[in-house]
Amino acid sequence: MAAQSLLSESALGWSIFTFILLIILAFCWVYIRKFQSRQESEVVSTITAICALSIALITSALLPVDIFLVSFMKYPNGTYKEWAANNQTRGQIEDTVLYGYYTLYSFILFCVFLWIPFVYFYYEERDDDNGNKCSQVKNALKYTVGFAIVCVVLLLIGAFVPLEAPPGQNSTQWDKVQYLFEELGSSHGLPALSFSISTLTLIGMLAVITYTAYGMSVLPLNLIKGTRSVVYERLENTEDIDDVEHQIEKLKSKQCTDGRPLSSRDRHNLQELEGKLQVLRRRGRHLEIAERNCCTRVGSALRPLKILLGVFFILVALLFNVALFISNLDKALHSAGISSGFIIFGTNLTNPLNELLLALQPVFPLDYILITIITMYFVVTSMAGIRNMGIWFFWIRLYKIRPKKTRPQALLFLCMILLLIVLHTSYMIYSLAPQYVMYGSQKYLVQTPSAGPASGNATSDTTRICDAYAPEDQCTVTRSYLFLHKFWFFSTIYYFGNWAFIGAFLIGLVVSCCRGKKSVIEGEVEADDSDLSDDEYVH
Repeated sequence: MAAQSLLSESALGWSIFTFILLIILAFCWVYIRKFQSRQESEVVSTITAICALSIALITSALLPVDIFLVSFMKYPNGTYKEWAANNQTRGQIEDTVLYGYYTLYSFILFCVFLWIPFVYFYYEERDDDNGNKCSQVKNALKYTVGFAIVCVVLLLIGAFVPLEAPPGQNSTQWDKVQYLFEELGSSHGLPALSFSISTLTLIGMLAVITYTAYGMSVLPLNLIKGTRSVVYERLENTEDIDDVEHQIEKLKSKQCTDGRPLSSRDRHNLQELEGKLQVLRRRGRHLEIAERNCCTRVGSALRPLKILLGVFFILVALLFNVALFISNLDKALHSAGISSGFIIFGTNLTNPLNELLLALQPVFPLDYILITIITMYFVVTSMAGIRNMGIWFFWIRLYKIRPKKTRPQALLFLCMILLLIVLHTSYMIYSLAPQYVMYGSQKYLVQTPSAGPASGNATSDTTRICDAYAPEDQCTVTRSYLFLHKFWFFSTIYYFGNWAFIGAFLIGLVVSCCRGKKSVIEGEVEADDSDLSDDEYVH
């Protein structure tokens, strides 16, 4: 009976995970195809982008499964279910999730350090080598080897930096070497993989602060403000064209009247005006297409729904930032400080999001749906941030992300950034709801003296939510938490990164509020378009 219950409940959790997996694959295919350039579409880059984005989202979807399995080991009264009463059975379930993290995190390392760099440099070399396949592959492999070396170094550092005290001074060199290998074997390579993933998560933290924080503010405000009227834009664009043509004619007539060549200043002005006229004419063609497009009319009809959705998104963003602020304040007040990575085992201040998840956990699968929505919200706002900002290297804009006009290299960059963002999303969700991510809805029994004079030495069992003070065999910690907090110094950096995220969100909110409405063809035609960022065409 216990084995049958274990099988049914495990199958339920994994079946939902499989359903979400299919949704993720469909979403990734649609998203990549939406932004992919029609002129430069490549099978290899498309498959790479879809697979990389799918791996990122699947990894984030494993977190709810982890929390669900540790929570469903117990009844609401704090006792273990029959199938989970055996320590060996619980260990097998935990190992299943652990191997799932091993597999997905290994795929992420493979994508970030080998697959994506190789495909990216392959297409970069294609532009220079005029179709010489052998030379493309050779040069791409040469650059990829550098990424592979970095990956190996990170794995070795994580594997051979012991987390416990090494043997004493009197030990032989062989004893010390043997100790290192025993440390590696006893942890099943967890520190090596955790160190590598944590290093990538640091980069993901920078991407979250840059793109997600901005996207979390700009997405809802764009929905609320809407876009400018396409009819008014066409009228304004026509007036601008007439004005520029008049200025060009004035300069050319000046040359005919004087009979002398134009000065260098006038030639420069003429060149700028002709470039501006070309952009305005392209804008006119795009606006004409947008005015005839049925999607524009449907968007206008759905304007009230967009406003409601924008208000909902901004409320969710404010809830996230309030929960993050309370969590960070709790760590600042009740943790042991920098030396411990600001780690706390539980919540001392009321965190609204943590309380909501704990309340929904017993009603399966509401918390699973909510945690998945939270993860997808982070991904969607990150995509919105990248879409609005483009891909930058410091002050240099590398690529623009445009529907049906994004180059293969830009898509690969986009997927790598999203991979890193999703890695940091796990820690963000832990910061938003620390107790839920650690223990789910697990409870344990505590014996307390019975009240009343007639009770004598009698005791009664009291149910408490799992925390750091619970007996070790009464509460099971999620595997995700172990990955996040294997090295204290990473947790310290993440803690300060959360404060930077809150600050970036507030700055982005102010900037988004000060900006006017977007153009109905926002991003389709820009003055700084080039062959590297725009494959211009109009159907």
